[in-house]
Amino acid sequence: MPYKKIIFYLLISSLLISSLEITLKIAGNTFHPVQLTFLRFIIGGLALFIPSVISMRKKNIRPRLNDWMLLALNGFVVVTVSMILFQLAVDHAKASTVAVIFSCNPVFTLLFSYLFLKEKLTRLTLLSVVLSMAGLLVIVNPVNLNEPLGLTFALFSAIAFSVYSMISRLVSTRTGLNGLSVTGFTLLIGSLELLGLMLLTHFQSAAAFLSRVPGLDAFASIPIWSGIAWENVPLLLLAGIGNSAAAFVMYFLIMELSNVSMASIPFFIKPGLAPLLSFLILSEQLTMHLIIGIVIILVGSLLTIYSNWSRSNMRV
Repeated sequence: MPYKKIIFYLLISSLLISSLEITLKIAGNTFHPVQLTFLRFIIGGLALFIPSVISMRKKNIRPRLNDWMLLALNGFVVVTVSMILFQLAVDHAKASTVAVIFSCNPVFTLLFSYLFLKEKLTRLTLLSVVLSMAGLLVIVNPVNLNEPLGLTFALFSAIAFSVYSMISRLVSTRTGLNGLSVTGFTLLIGSLELLGLMLLTHFQSAAAFLSRVPGLDAFASIPIWSGIAWENVPLLLLAGIGNSAAAFVMYFLIMELSNVSMASIPFFIKPGLAPLLSFLILSEQLTMHLIIGIVIILVGSLLTIYSNWSRSNMRV
């Protein structure tokens, strides 16, 4: 196992993944939530398109129609479902809280891997899952629930992202496409699907219907390009290429070089790093519930890392 390369990917992806909520929180003041999701993924998808095609041709891979349909489903799950919910979560809750809740998506990924991919769960990994869920409950604090809408969005976004991870692995196994290609095609197709839905909201009948429904009026005539100016282009590039495309690619590169548990480590680091970055950049307060929950989740993360390295050493 190329440990040096994996560690490098882990460090970079951890920083990119942990700073995502901060980037979106800042950009969310300028763009509509759905518009921002579309812009960052169309940028990320286009940035990865040529490398994805080159990689596919080098391996002489020709995906069949069913494979493209699976990629389209994957794009819909991650872009239209998971990431719109994620952006809504960031808009309705603290960036640090959303970051911690979303970072628990590997818990669902591990469970789905066990149920559908037949990957083994060690006792330490199972204990890590239990601790992560316990830490999540401490942070959410059901007895005195704050920002319930944002927390709900974040939780379902994490679940949808874990489904995306499973579909991506299935596509890679079926077609032979590497993580870069699967990510590139998924993000580009997903952003185009979202664009189609955004265009539908501009039809007079659809806009009128959405405007009359409480809670859905914000989705009538969703802007597509408005609001883009030279001063916010760097922020969009960071969100699209850095926090999205590059982070997603590294996630699957780590998975290819090791396994799901190792690829999930940046999300386990995120609960500790993201709140610290939010405190330093956004001046968000670190509550006692958040700190205790972070500590519990980090302990669970260390157990997952230890379990993964132990299994790797046993194979050598």
